[in-house]
Amino acid sequence: MTNNFEACPDNKFYYLHWPSNTETKAIVLLVHGLGEHCERYAGLADYLNAAGYALCSMDLPGHGQSVGRRGHIDRFHDYEVAVKCLHDKIKTLYPNHEIFLLGHSMGGLIATHFLLGNQQLFKGAMLSGAAIQSPQQPPELQLKIVRLISRIFPRLGVMKLDASQVSKDTRVVANYMGDPLVNRGKLSARLLSEMFTTMNECIDQAAKISLPILIMHGDADVMTSPEGSRLLHEKVSSQDKRLKIYSGLYHEIFNEPEKLEVYADVVRWLDDHSV
Repeated sequence: MTNNFEACPDNKFYYLHWPSNTETKAIVLLVHGLGEHCERYAGLADYLNAAGYALCSMDLPGHGQSVGRRGHIDRFHDYEVAVKCLHDKIKTLYPNHEIFLLGHSMGGLIATHFLLGNQQLFKGAMLSGAAIQSPQQPPELQLKIVRLISRIFPRLGVMKLDASQVSKDTRVVANYMGDPLVNRGKLSARLLSEMFTTMNECIDQAAKISLPILIMHGDADVMTSPEGSRLLHEKVSSQDKRLKIYSGLYHEIFNEPEKLEVYADVVRWLDDHSV
């Protein structure tokens, strides 16, 4: 693992680069989930590196070691600015290699929305437990109140996520809860409003997405809905698309006891699309 990306001019973002152990086949750009940070993907990085893939990621604005107010964003687009910044840095470091986009949870939502206007930047995309729909979404009346608050008091904390079931592995949950870089505080009205607006936009415009795509979800996920992944798979216009629903897996499929099966599926899909 290295931190060898030059910082953006405004020094906002914390980046990590896990180079391949062998000749590099391609690069995976990873976008992490809400409240967490990129260092939590070291296990996945090691597996990809051994298979010939470099992994590059960043802490999103307001996350981990990047600057920004925790649990808040002014515009959802600000997350996509960070993704584009990392993409450009990867192309500087690997000018002759293809890049695959991988997003988990809210990172899957960010990735999906980013693809609507930028899919030409990637050879393919992978989504893990993408936040296209959420069982924790407030009822419609409450959501209208949140949107009103977002216009008047955008930074007001209005909701906490229950992350007690991110994984079946109790050690993963304990590490998540005890990680000082994980934000477990309230989410702002603006962040929630922006997220749910973006979810609707992704479903409405999903047909714009035509690149090869692998959509993965645990069927026991109670944080983001597997039905959202099924709906996205149905609506994207990609001729090369695959939906993989893992029986019994919780939200963080890369941190489940069955994670090696998931890792292997990712590498097989990458190998099939890196020729």
